[in-house]
Amino acid sequence: MGKTIVAVNASPRKGWNTDILVTEAAQGAESEGATVQKFDLYRLEKYTGCISCFGCKKQKYAGRCICRDGLTPVLDAIREADGLIIGSPNYLSEMSASFRALYERLIFQNLTYNVERPCCNERLIPVLLIMTSNAPDTMYANLVEGYQQTLSRFVGPTQTFVCGDTLQLKDYGKTDWEWSMFDPQAKQNRRETVFPEECNTVREMGAALAS
Repeated sequence: MGKTIVAVNASPRKGWNTDILVTEAAQGAESEGATVQKFDLYRLEKYTGCISCFGCKKQKYAGRCICRDGLTPVLDAIREADGLIIGSPNYLSEMSASFRALYERLIFQNLTYNVERPCCNERLIPVLLIMTSNAPDTMYANLVEGYQQTLSRFVGPTQTFVCGDTLQLKDYGKTDWEWSMFDPQAKQNRRETVFPEECNTVREMGAALAS
């Protein structure tokens, strides 16, 4: 029987960089016989980050966020899954707000404040964390490493992939904005030559996640 993988797109832009890479990774998992359940965080019912109610610190709710909202189906699916693929764009040197909301709730429910048993998650699963950015892919190494370490500790062994210098618009020349910071031709060239290779890489990582 194939594994179940949860794929999460934490970008508001359907069909663009983050969504494409998450989809490619999911398709890689499917190629290994996995069943993929995908969530687009910006299209869920209303939800928030952790509200610090400490309900998950009660023994009967350990490892389970008791706040019921649009993120509940995502958290429930991850809890039962065999692997997690999650992607976010970098906004203002951080992951997206939707990613942060899920991240807070996903991690905090497994944090016990107990010295002897700091994590109550006894079913660790592999994680693939994808980040996209219009800045170079080396610019946020410390940020990604921090998320990798925390996810590895409370969710499961985490691999990361960063896609930098992304294409943000189909045609920079037809906009009403003066985006003089970018070289439109260089952006397009990278999209046509490097980005397909990155898609292949995350597809392979998704397949490895499910194998």
